[in-house]
Amino acid sequence: CMNYMLPLSYAWGNFSVLAVGIWAIVQRDSLDAITMFLTGLLLTVLTDIIHISIFYPSHDFFSDAKRFSIGMAIFSLLLKPVSCYLVYRMYRERGGE
Repeated sequence: CMNYMLPLSYAWGNFSVLAVGIWAIVQRDSLDAITMFLTGLLLTVLTDIIHISIFYPSHDFFSDAKRFSIGMAIFSLLLKPVSCYLVYRMYRERGGE
């Protein structure tokens, strides 16, 4: 997000899911908050794949900052299934079916 390689929709999507995640952590008894967080995480997995595949830079314009930025975006994408699993376990602990 700091290199402006990916569009603003990438940053807004991930930061809004982060905000819903903070809400889900604060509201420990809310099943709606954790459901929205899990749905948002699953949706951002799909949108991250689309953003990275469309806006991946060509090798001519591949500076170190862009390489680091895309590496962190891919790393974040790889960690999201683990986050989805952990959030799903929280969902089940709160009484979700």
